[in-house]
Amino acid sequence: MENTQEYSHKRFNPLTGEWVLVSPHRAKRPWQGQEEDANQETRPTHDPDCYLCSGNTRANGEKNPDYEDVFVFVNDFSALQKNSKQFSLNDGLIKAEVEQGICKVICFSPDHSKSLADMNVKDIQKVIHTWQSEFTSLGKQSNINYVQIFENKGAVMGCSNPHPHGQIWSQSTLPNEVSKKDIHQKTYYKQNNNTLLQDYLKQELKLKERIVFENRAFVVLVPFWAIWPYEAMIVPKQPQKDIIELPREETILFAEAISVLTKIYDKLFNTSFPYSSGIHQAPTNNENNEHWHWHMSFYPPLLRSATVKKFMVGYEMFGMAQRDITPETAAQTLKHLADNLYTAKHF
Repeated sequence: MENTQEYSHKRFNPLTGEWVLVSPHRAKRPWQGQEEDANQETRPTHDPDCYLCSGNTRANGEKNPDYEDVFVFVNDFSALQKNSKQFSLNDGLIKAEVEQGICKVICFSPDHSKSLADMNVKDIQKVIHTWQSEFTSLGKQSNINYVQIFENKGAVMGCSNPHPHGQIWSQSTLPNEVSKKDIHQKTYYKQNNNTLLQDYLKQELKLKERIVFENRAFVVLVPFWAIWPYEAMIVPKQPQKDIIELPREETILFAEAISVLTKIYDKLFNTSFPYSSGIHQAPTNNENNEHWHWHMSFYPPLLRSATVKKFMVGYEMFGMAQRDITPETAAQTLKHLADNLYTAKHF
């Protein structure tokens, strides 16, 4: 592994079948590029102009209830339509077909000033229970074959509202990233009779080079094939195809893993750390899907400080993903913060 810390090389992502270029020697280069404004904003607990705050009126004229914990509603500007007209276009290389779905918004808390990093573990557990409920109800619908749970945090990640919230998009076919992971996990399972992530976790827990935090049920790690500078993944230790299979007594441990990771992100550069996170899990297509091992990924863009971000441009757009700081270096930095925070009993 010594050579991977000094020389340019590429790493394979077995979940997607894609490679990432790693250039550790470039981490020392001087930076003269764009710097973002550091997020030092102090927000009120309730913003009368926020369309997600309790009791406020949204853009479509509907009024939010005076909710006290988690609140879910159908997105007023959904990217997918439940009743899209059935059609298909197949003219040589010109192809299109209908895609139906339901998009929802999930407010994590009525407190406008908070993020997941500021919420206590039991309140994050309520969010997880809501994810499970929505996954179940949406997945049961005949025209829904996949449910994507995700969050965009921070303006730099395209978040249009700072109120603590995420989204749930459900649709009739598998999106690209999920389709790749479905294929590669299925192939691995057929060949090894174990889930891909089950065997990967065994290696990682033995090596302990990229482990950030673990509890009885979950591992937080920086994947060997990570693309984003401080990318991380939360993986259940026992194979489960979706979050419905997560035992109720372990939802608090999942909440703890989320709490630890988001807190150390905020401590890393002393800013409200932006990221996109999402849960990849088995399709809701009534198939066995025993090859699936669900996981939650966090893709944060910050690279060197609260003001310097990683841009996916140039070579990344036209060639392949590339990173400078190695996953091992990133993992050790995050682990040190996790150890300090956990020892200080911030949870």
